[in-house]
Amino acid sequence: MNRVVIAVISILLVNNINAQEFESKEDAYPIDKKGDYKAPLKRMIDLEDIWKDYTFSSETVRGVRSMADGKNYTALEKGKSGVNLVQYNYRTGKKATTLIDAKNLVFNDNKLEMQSYEFSADENKILVGTEVEAIYRRSSKAHYFVYDLETQKVEQLTPEDKQMYADFSPSGNKVAYVVKNNLYFKDFSNGKVTQVTSDGEYNKIINGASDWVYEEELELSKAFQWSADGNKLAYYRFDETAVKQWNMKMYDGLYPSDAQFKYPKAGEENAKVQVKIYNLTDSKTVNVNLGTEYEYIPSIEWTKDPNTLAVISSNRHQSEVKVNLIDAITGNGKTIYTEKSNTYIEMPFDVHFTKDKEHFIILSEKSGFRHLYLHKIDGSLKNQITTGDWPVTSYYGMNEKKGIAYFQSAETSPMNRDVYSVNLDGSNKKRLTKKEGTNRADFSNSFAYFINYHTTANTPNYVSLHNSAGNTIRVLKDNQKLNQTLVEYEIGAKTFFKITTSKNVELNAWMIKPPNFDEGKKYPVFLTIYGGPGSQTVTNSWGSSNYFWHQMLAQKGYIVISVDNRGTGARGVDFKKVTYKQLGKYETEDQIEAAKYFATLPYVDASRIGVQGWSYGGYMSSLCLLKGAEYFKAAIAVAPVTNWRFYDSIYTERYMQTPQENEDGYDDNSPINHVEKLKGKYLLVHGMADDNVHLQNTSEMISALVDADKQFDLFVYPNKNHGIYGGNTRYHLYTKMTNFLLENL
Repeated sequence: MNRVVIAVISILLVNNINAQEFESKEDAYPIDKKGDYKAPLKRMIDLEDIWKDYTFSSETVRGVRSMADGKNYTALEKGKSGVNLVQYNYRTGKKATTLIDAKNLVFNDNKLEMQSYEFSADENKILVGTEVEAIYRRSSKAHYFVYDLETQKVEQLTPEDKQMYADFSPSGNKVAYVVKNNLYFKDFSNGKVTQVTSDGEYNKIINGASDWVYEEELELSKAFQWSADGNKLAYYRFDETAVKQWNMKMYDGLYPSDAQFKYPKAGEENAKVQVKIYNLTDSKTVNVNLGTEYEYIPSIEWTKDPNTLAVISSNRHQSEVKVNLIDAITGNGKTIYTEKSNTYIEMPFDVHFTKDKEHFIILSEKSGFRHLYLHKIDGSLKNQITTGDWPVTSYYGMNEKKGIAYFQSAETSPMNRDVYSVNLDGSNKKRLTKKEGTNRADFSNSFAYFINYHTTANTPNYVSLHNSAGNTIRVLKDNQKLNQTLVEYEIGAKTFFKITTSKNVELNAWMIKPPNFDEGKKYPVFLTIYGGPGSQTVTNSWGSSNYFWHQMLAQKGYIVISVDNRGTGARGVDFKKVTYKQLGKYETEDQIEAAKYFATLPYVDASRIGVQGWSYGGYMSSLCLLKGAEYFKAAIAVAPVTNWRFYDSIYTERYMQTPQENEDGYDDNSPINHVEKLKGKYLLVHGMADDNVHLQNTSEMISALVDADKQFDLFVYPNKNHGIYGGNTRYHLYTKMTNFLLENL
């Protein structure tokens, strides 16, 4: 049977429970001159399109690396024999050569699949990662091989256990890596392997890699760095001994196994963190002495002076950050820069040292918006590079010869992102991207070129190559095939609008209306939500798979809306940090006010407003249904935090301080403490192997709901983590959420 006909029949069959309750067929479909009903001219989206057939997959350019000369770049491309590494010329766009042909990537007669790669500094060798195995969000381990471009020979890093974070030394003749919590390096000139540390022990001591909470909240996974001359290795040492252990059941056999790892919850003991420096010339290790108290070390970075290491330190509240310069020979340090806040400082704190060894750039919100500041190496301010009531959202680097910095910002709108250049003295700021929407740049090493990734709320990835002035050289991927596919489907435009609350706070929002929208009818509203600190759902960018789920819901008669509440990003410190010590309070107030506003619209059925969110969004959807019981009919909470006491120390305390210091802040906005208010329908979903937001959150919510004698729906996914994916999982989850909405909203 033709798929379009199947879709039409399916819509008719579910019409009784559909969100848009048509009174007759005439309301659903037009009538031709003969009095026969006609199917829609365009195809309707179904879940198979999104989660099985991947009909709407977007093309991109992946694995891009600028080569050292800044004139060429490399990318991973699928070939007949597997994944090839191909070199292109920026100016001409022509393929210069295939650096690694998949058929030549063979070791001991075994064909290797290239999943990651890294060049040596002289670009004569390539470090290839194969059989990559994810651990947590950013961590992984793999078998690594070195491919010699001249001889085309392949040499294995080590035949032992999989390695983590393999990294060439600046000279390219050594590779450092981590195995079983210990740091090693191999010298390929003589084949010798040196074990830098020997005290590594699972769930106790980690060398060269980070613990769970640093990886998740400080974006630190590889916890070692080579000095500029390659003669020293600076590395982290985590002592997790006093950190309490989290046990997670894995249903992988007749008797389930336990996944055990150290996880510091809010107010609990953190790992004790040190930085050490190993000198390859004398095989000695020195301990870094910051000379100042600290709780966290968010990052380390070697300056261009091989004897000077920069260490960024922070107090536990993350309200004070220091930049410390360390003498790599003695290990002693001095603080050259300190920043304080009466709330918190966003982490990780960005510091970038110049090649001239005389300056560094920081990104700071101290003016009320995140901007670039140029400092002398002694810490004194030379000048503020960018200014204005808008934030710098990414820093790409600088052309030191020309004294030009490159960055991304939300200057034109909190919902847009553009790429700019500016002189280091703050003059001659230029917008390099011309297309409105979201632009993300990947610059060449020379900053003579950049690859731009552009999307809007209604158009997929458009990848183009530009010169440093922003002029387009060529288009790399235009997603013409996907755009042609979209024409075949009933796709509604995502439009932007603003809501002003009773407290005179203006909130950004977007909306997708049902096809053939009629203002004379009443429609239910589906509110999709996240709402966490510094986040945004209301951006002029492509929404990927969820965009098509929202389009599908609109086709079923829902008005789909998202609102960025107070606490979200790109609108300055005052808007973002108002939620300090009271996570959930103002965010929920804003979402409830949004629901009240929607209820006043003539085309909205005020009795049918629902909300759904994941993670922080699940926390928010739960609070909305409970605190806003008069306004929300149904809610879906996927992997929600239900009490901030259950979440990790670094994230939670940044915004809430500790439970011991802020007991009311933790209790007042915990969904668990508001279950007696439940009136609407509630679907609670969680992955049972969620290492991030633990199943404990849902378990405690279940207990509270049962104690309050409140009925609800529950579904859990064994062996699935915070993302709840793999195999048929996403299709199953979205089928369950869709059916829940059709039956209850």
